[in-house]
Amino acid sequence: MSDNRAIGLFDSGVGGLTVLKELIKLLPNENFVYFGDTKRVPYGTKPVDTLVRYAREDEAFLISKNVKAVVAACATVSSVAYFTGEELPVPFFGMIEHSVKAAVNLSKNGKIGVIATPQTILSGSHKKAILKLDPKAEVFGVAAPEFVSLVEEGLNDINDERVYNTALEYLSPLKEQGIDTLILGCTHFPVLSDVITEILGNDVKLVNMGEATAEQVKEVLKKENLLSENQNKGDVKLYASNVTNSFSKSAGFLLGVTINKKDIIQVDLGEV
Repeated sequence: MSDNRAIGLFDSGVGGLTVLKELIKLLPNENFVYFGDTKRVPYGTKPVDTLVRYAREDEAFLISKNVKAVVAACATVSSVAYFTGEELPVPFFGMIEHSVKAAVNLSKNGKIGVIATPQTILSGSHKKAILKLDPKAEVFGVAAPEFVSLVEEGLNDINDERVYNTALEYLSPLKEQGIDTLILGCTHFPVLSDVITEILGNDVKLVNMGEATAEQVKEVLKKENLLSENQNKGDVKLYASNVTNSFSKSAGFLLGVTINKKDIIQVDLGEV
């Protein structure tokens, strides 16, 4: 038994493409539908009730595309609006659970850092989950909203003064605390891995939520006999609420293919 329907993902913008990249790597024969809510980015600074509405609209769009599973490729939604996905008629996946398990397993000194959007840090979702697994752990969270802006603008060059100085400001307190593991608590942040490692050093292990979640998706779909029987490379359909040059450029960069604006379908889900 198998299922050739697509796996759906949504995020506030380009960040969720880092999750899509990991899923394509792990499940190359699957079909994917991705929605980036670029008209209403960023999510991480919005009120919770607004985020709940956005999540439900994003999820409803993916369900309308007859997907077999939905991935909230957005840590903010995963932190404050996870319950919306649990109401869906298909398997739903967030970003928190498996990345936290990976961090706890990787850390040697129990000092774990989390960089994320303001709403994710405020929710304390990572910290609560870490302490549940390891009550002796020390968790240090830093809100890094400017990282989202940098990635949405296509800026990730380690030699870019704005990129480096912004990273230095966010990461210096974590370095002073002596963390040995850092959760990239927003799906935008793996794009900035080079500058993060430059500042924190190679000894600090980075946890990419996309990798951990992709493993979880594969495990659940296999268990529920929902993996595709397609023998060829799967199809990827990209949608955005505002198709921009930076979105198409980032999509091409992250997915390793040439993507033009005309390859992305614009849809309008609702008001800002």
